[in-house]
Amino acid sequence: MLLDAFQSDQKSRTFSKRKLQKTLHIVSFDIPYPANYGGVIDIFYKIKAFHEQGIRVILHCFEYGRQASDILNEYCDKVYYYPRKTFKNFLYGTLPYIVSTRDSGELLNNLSKDSFPILFEGLHSTFFLKDPALKNRFKIVRTHNVEHDYYHNLEMVENNFFKRYFFKLETEKLKKYQNVLKYADLICSISPNDTEYFSKKFNNCCFIPAFHSNREVKINKGMGNYVLYHGNLSVGENHQAAMFLIREVFSDLNIPFIIAGSHPKKELRNLVSEYKHVKLLDQKSTTEIHELIRDAQINVLYTRQDTGIKLKLLNALFNGRHCIVNHKMVDQTGLEELCIIGEDPEHFQKLILKYMQLEFDSEKIEERSLFFNKEFNNTQTIKKLIKRIDFNYNPAQSTQDTNRIAKKNKARTAGKQISSFFGLIPF
Repeated sequence: MLLDAFQSDQKSRTFSKRKLQKTLHIVSFDIPYPANYGGVIDIFYKIKAFHEQGIRVILHCFEYGRQASDILNEYCDKVYYYPRKTFKNFLYGTLPYIVSTRDSGELLNNLSKDSFPILFEGLHSTFFLKDPALKNRFKIVRTHNVEHDYYHNLEMVENNFFKRYFFKLETEKLKKYQNVLKYADLICSISPNDTEYFSKKFNNCCFIPAFHSNREVKINKGMGNYVLYHGNLSVGENHQAAMFLIREVFSDLNIPFIIAGSHPKKELRNLVSEYKHVKLLDQKSTTEIHELIRDAQINVLYTRQDTGIKLKLLNALFNGRHCIVNHKMVDQTGLEELCIIGEDPEHFQKLILKYMQLEFDSEKIEERSLFFNKEFNNTQTIKKLIKRIDFNYNPAQSTQDTNRIAKKNKARTAGKQISSFFGLIPF
């Protein structure tokens, strides 16, 4: 009997501790593992950071091409998956395609089971941000970009007529739709530049730096013998950057130049084949990319849009030697002092010739380490975010609200799903 009483008491203590533990819903626009591209890198390492701080995470993921991951169960109390409705035609309706395709009655039901705060990842996942069913909840939106600017830039670099038209429509819809952010209790921007933009339009904005895979600086001493550009080459912006660097910068430089990234387009492959000193490495793993970054003498990065923050820049600075970038890559990111900034193609060439001859010594490595001990540190960043979240915001909804939600969701989830060409658009 004493043993039974002891076990009962232990169960009671465990239940009480679990009940008092801070809990957070996270709605992710994609399955955040493997963490192998910008948006999901920020989400996955944010989840890990919450877990390390003792925050229970209930994760909700929209799936469309990526597989469910057991790794997420290690850091989340529960993980739910919802099919993204990619069959919807982007030509119809006022909602952006990236938002309207992430509508799930099951998601709203699951969010309505308790009164925990909700973190919506990206404007993509905010379909229910202003839903009356969640009016008594503390709601956070993590903005990964100024989305209409991001999509406008995708439009500008896209050659395919149908995709270009899609980006144009999406830009217009996103610009109007972003007003939904007024229903958020907290807007967490990923860069100082974005924070300045959103602060002019909405209250309760704050800068929360990007979460990433790097815990410490791992830069090789000495010299490398090549220049590296890396990125997801299926993305129009990165494709255009690689094309620009070859044509405008490296066509006249007899210095080994490596481009590393997944799914390069035929146009890029053809251009690379014209130059003996330019090499294209396709489908490299994250570990292999990091090795290429460390072994390079210079990491060069270029962009035509200045929204958000480029996580490949953080990877280059944590792991690589000299980093040469253009203004739009680094302006108002907080990383300006660590980069060498090129103005135009001719200036890029002069900087590359200069820094190919300069060793990256222990003193420079120590400077990077000291900087990243204070800035872009996941542990410090998550503590800052946790302080801004109100975990005791409001009691659960009334029974009347719950019944209304159930009835509404039953109607929403009815119907037959069909597939279409537009479901292949990966955004």
